[in-house]
Amino acid sequence: MSSAARVLCLSLLLLLAVSPAATAAERWSLAPSGGGRPSFYGEGPAGTVLEDTVSVTNRSGAPVTVRLRGAGVTFKDDTVRVPARTRADVPFTVTVPTTDRAVEIVARDTDGDERRVRGQLRVTVPELSALTVEQVRVSGDRIAYELVNRGTTPIAPRLAVRADGVFGRVLDRAPRTLPVELPPGSRTRLDEPWPDRPALDAVDVRLTVTAAGGVRDTAQVSVRFVPWGAVTGVAGCAGAALGAWSVVRHRRRRRPYDGEVAEAERPDRQAELTGAGT
Repeated sequence: MSSAARVLCLSLLLLLAVSPAATAAERWSLAPSGGGRPSFYGEGPAGTVLEDTVSVTNRSGAPVTVRLRGAGVTFKDDTVRVPARTRADVPFTVTVPTTDRAVEIVARDTDGDERRVRGQLRVTVPELSALTVEQVRVSGDRIAYELVNRGTTPIAPRLAVRADGVFGRVLDRAPRTLPVELPPGSRTRLDEPWPDRPALDAVDVRLTVTAAGGVRDTAQVSVRFVPWGAVTGVAGCAGAALGAWSVVRHRRRRRPYDGEVAEAERPDRQAELTGAGT
């Protein structure tokens, strides 16, 4: 036998050995219905029931019976007999959970062979823009505050600041866009510089925050500015003056009556006390 004939025979033997296994492996398949979809995908608000269809395709010359299963998946028929060279489309439903998660549908035939197809469920929520401004306080020469995104969409806030004192307005800043974007559910601490705040005044500070979609919130804090250094100095002077006045008053109260000489100051009284007489 020539070398070419030997190569041809060897090739035929390899094909005969491999072909039955390949045919057995591909005799049936599982895929999302409609074609062209490698996996399932569904989205909606939590609790929404979604409908779809999975296809079992039998390419062999004999019927195939498969059993379908999937966590959270309900099939119209979970056991399907597919005739030879036929495709069976099986409707199913799945409920959107409260958080995004993956799903998997598994089909198993009577010989124990399995096919799997994956899916992804995404929870959608209605778009809601909501923002609050909280914890406003004045510390030194800064106005501190917190912004809380209470909606479901990112927010680019705008801030306006106003402060009114006893004798009129002491701060008025027009709305401006802040250099931050607040993700849904986030809380962000910010502050505003106020280097020229009053030294002595009672002030109401108001912060107004706005954003696209009609978002608006206002918060206010009252603060009193007192120059404690000057107050301490004045109090010290007043205390010293009061102390001096008390000393003077005390001395005046201890002086003898007018026209009298204290006995301890009389010379003759001192002589008597010494006993120096003859």
